Amino acid sequence: MNEEEKKEKLFLEGMKQFKGMDYFDAHEAWEDLWSDYYLEDRKFVQGLIQLAVSFVHIGNGNMTGAKNLLRKCKEKFQDFSGVHRGIDVSVLLNQIEMVRLTYDGLDNPSDFDWDVVPSLE
Repeated sequence: MNEEEKKEKLFLEGMKQFKGMDYFDAHEAWEDLWSDYYLEDRKFVQGLIQLAVSFVHIGNGNMTGAKNLLRKCKEKFQDFSGVHRGIDVSVLLNQIEMVRLTYDGLDNPSDFDWDVVPSLE
């Protein structure tokens, strides 16, 4: 397997884990990709890592961590447009805003509506 294939495999593994709602393993795969290779779109992959970890935090009841990482990932994605790595960036940003509003409306992290998690499509 060459370097490009390894990078693609890590990216797709992260996507698979994210879509399967395993946000910790998604973050692990993307972090390996981000740390092991110099990527032209490092910021985008870092945004995906932060997005996944935001959901790890909310799942663990850490509201502050969830909100902080959601804000940081949004800043990373704002540097991109159109469809990037198969993800429609404007749709993603709208979905992140829905998550933010959902977070802001929560009294208890355990009440989080997992249906608002971005679809990454």
